[in-house]
Amino acid sequence: MTTAQVADELTVRALSPETWDAFADLAERHNGVWGGCWCTWFHTFHAEKTFTAEDNRALKEQRVRDGRAHAALVFDGEVAVGWCEFGPPEELPNIKHRKEYEEGLEQLPDYRLTCFFVDRRYRRNGVCTVALRGALDLIAQAGGGVVEAYPQDTGGTKITASFLYGGTRRQFEKAGFTYLRPKGKNHCVMSATVAPARRSRRRDSAPAG
Repeated sequence: MTTAQVADELTVRALSPETWDAFADLAERHNGVWGGCWCTWFHTFHAEKTFTAEDNRALKEQRVRDGRAHAALVFDGEVAVGWCEFGPPEELPNIKHRKEYEEGLEQLPDYRLTCFFVDRRYRRNGVCTVALRGALDLIAQAGGGVVEAYPQDTGGTKITASFLYGGTRRQFEKAGFTYLRPKGKNHCVMSATVAPARRSRRRDSAPAG
């Protein structure tokens, strides 16, 4: 099956209490991802971390159940195979090279896209592209706004997948993002404005009250 065919079979759902088990299953299949991070690194600052997989899992689950952790989960059938984490800055305050980022900051975005993760069996099959599109769709459904991403600016050089947690500049350029400035070694800040999703004609034409 080609990459395009695999991508066509995938669907996206929001990370929520209803999809938590699928998310947890994906993380557990990969030892909690990134050494037991459980996709919590961007939620908290260094002094707030416990650095144990068990605590990170509990933190992530509680935030999901509180509505304070968002991601576009990619599914193959009923199995989650990847995600793109997103959220407002207050939900994801901790980004790489934060000091340098803040020195060049003029205004905080409405949303950040902080990381991708893909099941090892599905890598190089377009899952990240599906996840990114899904995240932007979910942001549009929530009202849209200015969205920032912090990908690797690889310049065409091949980089180990574990370092591409934030995606690549080329990937975001294809999605309509604009390069703003560099951030740290081989990273950059990119931005796009997402329009609110259009409401259905039926809803628009429904009488008030």
